[in-house]
Amino acid sequence: MQIFVCIKQVPDTTEVKIDPETGRLIREGVPSIVNPFDKHAVEAALQLREAHGGKVTVITMGLPQAQEALRECLAMGADEAILVSDGPFGGADTLATSYTLSRACEKLGEHDLILFGKQAIDGDTAQVGPGVAEHLNLPQVTYVQKILELKDGKMRVERGIEGGYEVIEVPLPCVLTVDKSINEPRFPTMMGTMKAHKKEIPTWGVKDIEAAEDRIGSDGSATWVKRTFAPERKRRGEIIDCESPEEAVQVLISKLRDAKVI
Repeated sequence: MQIFVCIKQVPDTTEVKIDPETGRLIREGVPSIVNPFDKHAVEAALQLREAHGGKVTVITMGLPQAQEALRECLAMGADEAILVSDGPFGGADTLATSYTLSRACEKLGEHDLILFGKQAIDGDTAQVGPGVAEHLNLPQVTYVQKILELKDGKMRVERGIEGGYEVIEVPLPCVLTVDKSINEPRFPTMMGTMKAHKKEIPTWGVKDIEAAEDRIGSDGSATWVKRTFAPERKRRGEIIDCESPEEAVQVLISKLRDAKVI
C-alpha cells in the first residue's frame, strides 16, 4: 500500500499567548508539537503497512521549522517525509491549504490511502482532510474510529456519530480522517530518532507542485482572520466567612437570590 499522511505542526496550546497590542499570536519562544490527532493518523498508517506492506509518506505544509514535526513522524516509523514550504503559501485558509496539499499528493504519484487527523487543535475546523478529498475527487470517510477490514480494493471502517457509529465500505483510493479513539500512537524509538535526524527531507515550493498562484496562500483563500483576541476575564470571587457551615449556607443562598441566580 502507498499511504500518505498529512500532518500539521501546531503551537502547544497550553503555551499560546496573544499580544494585547496587535491581537496576534505570540509565536516566538512558543513550543510547537505535532497535532495530536495527526499522530493517530500516522499510527494507523504504520499499522496498515505492517499488516499489508507498502510505504508511508508524511506530508506537511508550513514554515521550515515544521521539519521537526516530520522528523518525529519519521522516528515513529514513517518511510519518507515531504515539507511543502514557500513564501506564497503564507496566509492560507483551509481552502487554499487543502488545494496545496492535494497538489503535493498528486506530485507524489499513485496512492491507495490518504490519512488525516480529524482536525487540528489550533483551528478545530476539520475541513482540510475533506477539502483534499474534494480536490482529488476521492471518496472520503470522516471521524473514523476503527479500520475493520481491507480486502479486494475496499476498506470497511467504523465511523463515530452522535450516540453510536456507522460501518461504511469505501473503495480505494480514498481519504480518511481519524479520531483519537482509533489507536494509541507509538513512541519514537532511539534508533528511529537517530535515523530520522539523518534523513533528507525534500522541500517543495510553488513550482515543484505546479500550483496555480491564485489558489494558494492569501490570494487563494475564501476567508481571512480579521482579529484574534483573548476573552476578557470577568471572574470575581468572594470568601464567605461565618462561624458555622449552616450560617455560611444561608449567607450564600441570600447572595445567590440577590443576584437572581436562584
